[in-house]
Amino acid sequence: MILASCDPALAPLFTPPHPHLGRYEVCTSDAPIRAVNGGAIEALEALDAFGAAGTYDRPALARLYGGTRVQVARGWTAGDGRLESITRLSPYPDPSLTRLLPGTMEIRFVAILSP
Repeated sequence: MILASCDPALAPLFTPPHPHLGRYEVCTSDAPIRAVNGGAIEALEALDAFGAAGTYDRPALARLYGGTRVQVARGWTAGDGRLESITRLSPYPDPSLTRLLPGTMEIRFVAILSP
């Protein structure tokens, strides 16, 4: 997936505030969601899809999605001394949690492995 941009406003909303072993990146694309490494895409309620790790306003996110389910693809990759956990979500919210945007948000956790 070609990611259009990484948005520093989205990362604190949907990722833990102080990761201990790596870093998080939140990037978006206009492209439709794709599975990660041949895995499945599932439809989840918004609060289940985004989890409890970030600082986002849970009631606002639930209102934004209403009854619409979020398409979610999860997986990981490893190589070159890195481990990446990948979560893709579509549609995704804007940072103000007032609009759903078409395309895909990718939340990546990147950890550097010890040699």
